[in-house]
Amino acid sequence: MHLSANSLKGNKVRNAQGDDLGKVEDFMLDTSTGKVSYAVLSFGGLFGIGDKLFAVPLQAMTPDTDNHEFVLNESRERLEKAPGFDKDNWPRTADTAWLQGVHSYYNIR
Repeated sequence: MHLSANSLKGNKVRNAQGDDLGKVEDFMLDTSTGKVSYAVLSFGGLFGIGDKLFAVPLQAMTPDTDNHEFVLNESRERLEKAPGFDKDNWPRTADTAWLQGVHSYYNIR
């Protein structure tokens, strides 16, 4: 399936139980391979203020094109404990150990 990254930004993310897990803020690309390294998910806060950002491997989410959202099979509590960062302190994208930790958290190889 091919979808425009722009059409996916802002899409809501929920889990299989229907819990709101935030929304997709952006996608980070590996320019050496041309593949999406991870989606940037915002979650928490109130009315977008104080949202924490999370790196979520795209393989951990399933697109629901009918509802214009993604399904991430994680509980709200587990997401709150996931590797995250704030909007003013993004991770170094060249840090492969950090990225491997993110993939490991979501059981993605």
